[in-house]
Amino acid sequence: MRSNSPGPADPAEVSNSTAPAHPTLKPLALLCCSNSLLGGQLACRLQDMGYRVQTIDDPAALQEQCESNKPLVLLAEVSDHPGACDEIALVRKSSATSHIPVLAFSVSHDKALQDAAMKAGVSLLAGNAAILEQLPQLLDQVLQL
Repeated sequence: MRSNSPGPADPAEVSNSTAPAHPTLKPLALLCCSNSLLGGQLACRLQDMGYRVQTIDDPAALQEQCESNKPLVLLAEVSDHPGACDEIALVRKSSATSHIPVLAFSVSHDKALQDAAMKAGVSLLAGNAAILEQLPQLLDQVLQL
């Protein structure tokens, strides 16, 4: 005799409610960081927050990667990459990618670098310590701009 009362579910029918139905439904965060320790920590934090993460080392590839992969957000280190601000400016000026918010981060407190990043169109600029400690709040802020 079979009962209609809820009982143990067949393991084959149980779905993990935290796993997405399709992995590509997760939003993509494009991460450009030359510091492998910081980049790895950021990638893990972003994945824990439900993002797919694609990392690139060369800021010269930012425009191409943004056009082809259409990330929800771009996170870019600007202190260790000469020309990173110029590449961010290209992303922000292109009609195909200008909508992508850019969260930049830097170990440097150099006023000239900060000015160059803001002139390039960075949505928000944070220090390296703040980017790790306050990542969820910074992402919320940059995605609302």
